Amino acid sequence: MTKPLTKEDLIAYLASGCKPKENWRIGTEHEKFGFDVETLRPITYEQISGMLNGLSDRFGWDKIMEDNHVIGLKQGNQNISLEAGGQFELSGAPVETLHQTYAEINSHLYQVKAVGEEMGIGFLGLGFQPTLPLNDIPKMPKARDEIMRDYMPKVGSLGLDTMFRTCTVQVNLDFRSEQDMIRKLRASLALQPLATAIFANSPFKEGKPNGFLSLRSHTYTDIDNNRSGMLPFVFDNSFGFEQYVDYALDVPMYFVYRNKKYVDCTGMSFRDFMVGKLPQTPGELPTLNDWENHLATMYPEVRLKRYIEMRGPLVYRVKDMGSMITVGLLYDEESLQGILDMTGDWTNEEREMLRRKVPVTGLKTPFRDGYVRDLAEYVLQLAKNGLERRGYKEVGFLSELDEVVRTGVTPAEKLLKLYETKWQRSVDPVFEELLY
Repeated sequence: MTKPLTKEDLIAYLASGCKPKENWRIGTEHEKFGFDVETLRPITYEQISGMLNGLSDRFGWDKIMEDNHVIGLKQGNQNISLEAGGQFELSGAPVETLHQTYAEINSHLYQVKAVGEEMGIGFLGLGFQPTLPLNDIPKMPKARDEIMRDYMPKVGSLGLDTMFRTCTVQVNLDFRSEQDMIRKLRASLALQPLATAIFANSPFKEGKPNGFLSLRSHTYTDIDNNRSGMLPFVFDNSFGFEQYVDYALDVPMYFVYRNKKYVDCTGMSFRDFMVGKLPQTPGELPTLNDWENHLATMYPEVRLKRYIEMRGPLVYRVKDMGSMITVGLLYDEESLQGILDMTGDWTNEEREMLRRKVPVTGLKTPFRDGYVRDLAEYVLQLAKNGLERRGYKEVGFLSELDEVVRTGVTPAEKLLKLYETKWQRSVDPVFEELLY
């Protein structure tokens, strides 16, 4: 019989992520759009199944199955999974240095290209699917996606776009203690709009400019206000693991996983689940695995699990991934303090303003007496200093960002210029320009 979970158990689960600095690691989640190189259309599940089987056969990945469908792969601490619209995601192993991150993702891209090229499949590094309407995006045979697909339009206007038409590169970093978590979570939330600006890379929708530099980021402003946003309570003096648990307990559920099936529990309360009063599973009590699954169904700009997950940066070139800048900022105490000093007097209203305006105007977004670009210049220098002090010769990974921050011209603005000039107002050439 399942022992009832207490709130203290849920707090202890988060606190179990605390680890000494020598055990801190870097985790990267790398999403990309697969497409048919002849038609430029998204690859179907049948093509994706061929890709996954090919990777398994050639490179020794173990298959993850659901109802006789292959829906992912596992090899050691690495996983390959599918997002709702067939976006291909590598969840990398926890590694010590940025050199290892770089090598891991390049190895992954080598494998997917080796299999994909034989099948006429390419992969695109862009934040939003550039050509097709939502209804033309293939659906994957995953039960949890079906539950979310039915629920999301009830709670926001852009949730299905987020599910089916966006990609990102996420970075996961560790913390030493509750106080260290608080400092890193505050710094990360304040900086997330700056990362969005530097890496803005989703200016197209359905074959033309969409009015945003990062439409991908904008979609999260109306996905479901119960489970997204800038988490202003994190900046309260009382914040800690317990307050995050209180927040998570009040986020409506999506599902529970029982007997190898996803049970639709949309809109239900995890608090009710904890006392066996979930209508869909009467008498059933949650496990820590249910809690872990529930935490993963929240989509704030930065998410707390047993590590901190930065959910914003999106890049094309592997070398200028968001992990490169955040490691220098959060894994160096002097740089982290510099961020907290810079952002310490920002108000909730200012942070929210940045979240909403940066997807439109990027580094040119006005802030106080200057622009976001001015903040980015300072932050980039802090990141370089932090990487220098780490002593792993990682600073070179940030060189690609110098021009972006110096000029204030984001990757999205470069694409828009190509669209108006060399591409003669066609979006199709982006599939070649940003091909992995």
